[in-house]
Amino acid sequence: MEAQELLIALHDESAGYEISPDRVPLSVLRAFAKDVDEFLRGDGNEVDTNALDVSVVNGSLGIRTAPTANPVLLSDLQKLANDQQMDGVSLKRRAVIERWQKNARSGRQWRVSIESNFLPAGIVISASSDFHADDADQWVRVERYVRGEIEDMGGHSKPNAHIRLPDGKALLVEAAREMLRDEKTNRLYKPAMIRIVAEYNVVTREYRGARLLEFVEHESRFDEKALDRLTQRGVKAWRDVPDAGTWVDELRGSKE
Repeated sequence: MEAQELLIALHDESAGYEISPDRVPLSVLRAFAKDVDEFLRGDGNEVDTNALDVSVVNGSLGIRTAPTANPVLLSDLQKLANDQQMDGVSLKRRAVIERWQKNARSGRQWRVSIESNFLPAGIVISASSDFHADDADQWVRVERYVRGEIEDMGGHSKPNAHIRLPDGKALLVEAAREMLRDEKTNRLYKPAMIRIVAEYNVVTREYRGARLLEFVEHESRFDEKALDRLTQRGVKAWRDVPDAGTWVDELRGSKE
């Protein structure tokens, strides 16, 4: 598919006036820009938003992107234009649409539209739309051991740890301030095993609301004494066999 421009626009009159590039609450501008950035990046950072040029257009708070041909993004947009049921849409894009849908239903004069020439119709998230995923409620409470690399730990108001999982996804885990404060081992940028409690989606295999219970020591070390004990047991077990190699060959049916 050819590269396509996208126009993602926020229409909002809840401040008592129609927002536009000329006048918009800073908090609204900040939140909308963050949502658009997350929507474009998707689950695997398919679109490099650091290198993507955009323009802010009149008629609302609209962000027009330079042409992009990312197949995952364009496929997700086609799904959203054809059906408000979001199964199959990238998880991060789905999360953004769900936030927008919630905002639109909050009683404010608020909606988001997404337009592009390749779409059969514009995508409009409003109070009258119903974007949802059938698998959204398939969450179960679990306690699990998770392996990954710790990329960050700390936080002032909400202490947490950022874990990079083996599949490349990031997991944010809340942690008790005391646990991080009293931790004696430097775990940053090292493989770790942790025990967490979280909600787990049995369809998407996604975690949410994860909380750290403990760090689990799992370093494997060579135990020379244990190996020596096993060697001695082997010597004792084979002491009546004159030629172990010949004996094994005979068991296998090997012939010279």
